[in-house]
Amino acid sequence: MSMTQINNLFAFFFLAAGLFFMLLAAVGLVRMPDFYHRTHAVTKGATLGTVGMLVAIMLFLVSHHYVSTIDIVTKAVLVIIFTFIANPVGAHLLSKAAHLDKAPKWKNTISDDLESDEG
Repeated sequence: MSMTQINNLFAFFFLAAGLFFMLLAAVGLVRMPDFYHRTHAVTKGATLGTVGMLVAIMLFLVSHHYVSTIDIVTKAVLVIIFTFIANPVGAHLLSKAAHLDKAPKWKNTISDDLESDEG
């Protein structure tokens, strides 16, 4: 088995993992009971899905020598770092805005720590 085939195999694995997490995010968006649960599911799935797909693209392009290795790795790593920072921060801001706007919670919500802090 050549190195290109091994890289393609790893790229396939990471692509499948990324697509799996994106599918879980889509299912979570449809199946979760309220905004807060949906935001949590979509944020986790989109972050992990994006990382999986970027790693797959990086492995594939590097193994086939389409562009220089350092360009691809640098850009992919920067996007992964940005994704790990931006997705949770964006989800937090959306959830905080929804809470301030009094978005309805799931009927089986046990506690709301933010509400107890406010008053």
